Amino acid sequence: MTLVRQIRPDASKEFEFTVRDFDRVRALIHRRAGIALAESKQEMVYSRLARRLRATGIRSFQTYLDRLESRPDDDEWEAFTNALTTNLTSFFREEHHFPILAEHVRKAKEPVTVWCSASSTGEEPYSIAMTLCEALGTAATQSHVIATDIDTNVLNAASAGTYTMDRLDKMNPERARRFFLKGKGEHTGLVRVRPELRQMVTFKQLNLLSDDWPVSGQFDAIFCRNVMIYFDKPTQGKILSRFAPLMKPDALLFAGHSENFLYVSDAFKLRGKTVYELDPAKQAHRMQRPAGVTNKP
Repeated sequence: MTLVRQIRPDASKEFEFTVRDFDRVRALIHRRAGIALAESKQEMVYSRLARRLRATGIRSFQTYLDRLESRPDDDEWEAFTNALTTNLTSFFREEHHFPILAEHVRKAKEPVTVWCSASSTGEEPYSIAMTLCEALGTAATQSHVIATDIDTNVLNAASAGTYTMDRLDKMNPERARRFFLKGKGEHTGLVRVRPELRQMVTFKQLNLLSDDWPVSGQFDAIFCRNVMIYFDKPTQGKILSRFAPLMKPDALLFAGHSENFLYVSDAFKLRGKTVYELDPAKQAHRMQRPAGVTNKP
């Protein structure tokens, strides 16, 4: 007996959303951004894309998706991708990584450069920059954090560096005073990253599936945390193979708590809990810079 997948019409919903619509969304976002949407994401997809239908004045998912497929350069692609991108983050999330980074950069003999490949609203790259400041002292002014994300909305928020006070609730008060300014008057209840910390971080839009990555190695560390879980294994392997040539021989690669890179790439070996380093036996891969990687500052 064959089971037929169904998304039943819901009279309470503003727009009809069929199985075919959902399958088209899954195919489009996978092709555009490498994201593999699970069957369980049907309601999430409807909720987020229904906002785009309202914003564009389009009255059906079929018409909306037809527009995307027929116009590969349409500005709506950016909004579509932003809508389906999950941006869960916090300052010093997965805190065990940051002492490891601090210990690693103290050994560096030249200015440190770290790439945060999924910056979201900025909490992770600013946490990296704070760690560099605490570990390196005045030498941190020569260090640099490249922060990228596919979602242009979160990049704009990250660049502003402004957050509600409660985002710092779990942060050491001394660290909060050192790196943030408290809002006054109409800005009461807000904090902003101090200018000297913001100057250490450069935000750029980057799609990990793109042929051209506007970043340059060699990096002392790459943070790619809680990103790979949205990709299928072939996509994960492709991205990891492009990371390796951008890393210094002793560089570290930080993964999310539920991610394991050993099953998709043999270029790395496990150094500690969700922390990887290049496998010396595979160093030959570093001599083969993949096509499309540019040396843009």
